Amino acid sequence: MVEWFGSHVVDTGRLPLFSFFVAFVAGFLLIRLSVRMIRARVRWWPGNVRPGGLHIHHVVFGVGFMLLGGVSALLIPERDGVPIAVAASLFGFGAALVLDEFALILHLRDVYWTEQGRTSVDAVFVAIALTGLLLTGMRPFGWDGLLVAGPGGDAAPLGALVLTLTNLAGSVVTLLKGKIWTGIAGVFVPVISIVAAIRLAVPGSPWARWRYAEGSAKLRQAVRRDLRVRRPLIRAKIRFQEAIAGRHDGDRPVEPSAFTRAL
Repeated sequence: MVEWFGSHVVDTGRLPLFSFFVAFVAGFLLIRLSVRMIRARVRWWPGNVRPGGLHIHHVVFGVGFMLLGGVSALLIPERDGVPIAVAASLFGFGAALVLDEFALILHLRDVYWTEQGRTSVDAVFVAIALTGLLLTGMRPFGWDGLLVAGPGGDAAPLGALVLTLTNLAGSVVTLLKGKIWTGIAGVFVPVISIVAAIRLAVPGSPWARWRYAEGSAKLRQAVRRDLRVRRPLIRAKIRFQEAIAGRHDGDRPVEPSAFTRAL
């Protein structure tokens, strides 16, 4: 195990990313355990931080951890030792606390246990998926091709640049069509983004609002496909998330929000 860690993580330069990933996941699980214990009013569990009656949300502590870890990482020259691993862990832990209250930042009000609060869980899951893909060694399509410039200053081949920009455009269109997970996968696998960009948008997505007129055949077809395929998958995803993050206020068989449907 030690040899594998050394050869696949340390020697490949992934120690900071690995430390960030582990601390991020641990931070999210820890803060969700804490808020669920507080919500259940467990007497022996420490409650919210309220100095002078002011409720300090954990996003504040998250920002502090991110600043401490980020600035420390900038000052550490070695990229494969314990100091950089600690700095990356602090940054990852802080990032988990911040993204766990992403909905509060987005709406500028405390919506943690409301349906809108699911946005925070979605953001955390997206971050875990992206970091996990990067940790396995996967890189966005065209990444290596764009970095081929050598000491002579040769630019990346025109063909590689065109393919990379085409794939990026496909991923952007896919995201605008409300297919968040497909858009993320398409960043790494170009065929996925191109196919998803051609197919119908998710009802309620920016693309559908801009391009599908009310009562149009495309909108009706998109709604039918959403009801038949996407809604069951989204409900299964929400049940999985709630098993980890807890149920939100008013959770019952309700239709997910547009953002939650997209994710």
